[in-house]
This record gives sequence, C-alpha cells and structure tokens, in this order.
Amino acid sequence: MSPPRKLRDDYRHFQPVTTRWHDNDIYGHVNNVVYYSYFDSAVNTYLIERGGLDIHAGGVVAFVVSSSCDYFTSIAFPCRIEVGLRVGKLGNSSVHYELAIFTAQSDEACAVGRFVHVFVDRQNNRPVPIPEPLRTALCSLL
Repeated sequence: MSPPRKLRDDYRHFQPVTTRWHDNDIYGHVNNVVYYSYFDSAVNTYLIERGGLDIHAGGVVAFVVSSSCDYFTSIAFPCRIEVGLRVGKLGNSSVHYELAIFTAQSDEACAVGRFVHVFVDRQNNRPVPIPEPLRTALCSLL
C-alpha cells in the first residue's frame, strides 16, 4: 500500500525543475526513473547553495544508500514542476530526505519519494559526521 498523498504545506523548501524532452518515455509521460534524478538534483542544489557542499574538491561527499518513490499522477514534457524537500531524520552522518513532485497547478503531490544520504570522507569512503554548515542547512528542513 502506498503512503497517503502529500500536500505542499508538508514541505519546507521547493526547488523548481523543468522537464526535458528526453524525460518522456514511449508511453508519453516522464519515466519513473527520471523522478530520482529530480530528487537528487533538488537535494544537491540545496546542499550546494545553502550548505556550502563542494562537490568537486570538498573533503566530504554524500552517497545515496537507499531510495524509493510512490507515484500518483503522471507528468509529461513540457511541464514545470517543483520538488518539495524536507528532512525526516537527521543523524550523525546520515540524513533521511522526504521529497515530493508538484505541478504548478496542484497542491497535491504527483509523486513522493524518500532517500538517505550518508556523508563520507572523499578519500576513504568512510562515514563522517555531517559538517556543521551542512547540518545547519539540513536542520532548517526538519
């Protein structure tokens, strides 16, 4: 059984995304795997812009270790969407994100997703505490 549909008011941050021509599949809607790229892009944009994550040279990187998505209403190119973002759980080295896809016309989510980031040392891939600037940014999403 899928979780209940989420509403805009359930989320703390929104990242605009424009669907692309190649997001559509043969059935004429955005393919299910593309939603994961929307989620990943929204989270990483937030971490870079609000938490100062340096994806190219920083000593700490974040790996996705778990993810899932439930779909309610299809979307298709061309469509401007927003990814709603909030943090469900913030640990020492990990964070559980809760995300949703919204069209401009709806307060109800088209899809809801979850994924877990573990922050690791870039050199040895071992978990490390979430750096303070990132933790501060993530706390604002709780």
